[in-house]
Amino acid sequence: MSTQRILGILLLVVGVGLLLFGLNATESVTETVKEGVTGRYTDKTTWFILSGAAMGLVGILMAFIGGGRTRSA
Repeated sequence: MSTQRILGILLLVVGVGLLLFGLNATESVTETVKEGVTGRYTDKTTWFILSGAAMGLVGILMAFIGGGRTRSA
């Protein structure tokens, strides 16, 4: 298994973890009150969700699309 594929899987796992952590944080009392008053989540929760989604996408791309075999000349 190539290093790029291993790094991609690692990024995917960490990204899913951050995404789940951010989505779980949206159910807290503080987030519910803030979202009810302002219509937005806190910046911290938003960054967890966005960074988790981005990291997961990059991980998928690296693990399953990138890391192909190179031809030797």
